[in-house]
Amino acid sequence: MTPALHICRACDEPITDPDDAVLVGYEAGNSGPGWDVWAHREHAELVVPDPAPIRVLARILIHHATRHPKAPGGTS
Repeated sequence: MTPALHICRACDEPITDPDDAVLVGYEAGNSGPGWDVWAHREHAELVVPDPAPIRVLARILIHHATRHPKAPGGTS
C-alpha cells in the first residue's frame, strides 16, 4: 500500500517524507466529511487559522452585546 500524499498548507508543496509530515488541523466539509491539514515540520508554526470564522464570531458577539445590554446591577 502506498502512503497518502500530503500537501503542506504553508508552502503548497508535496510532503515527500512521511516523517516530515505534521498534522496541524482539521477542516470540516460542507456536504460530507472534512479533511486533515498537513504541513512540513519546519512550516508547522507558520500555519494560522482561517480568519473568516473568527470575524464571523466577532460580529455575532458584537451584535449580541449591542442588542442585549446588561441591566443595572450586573444581571442580564
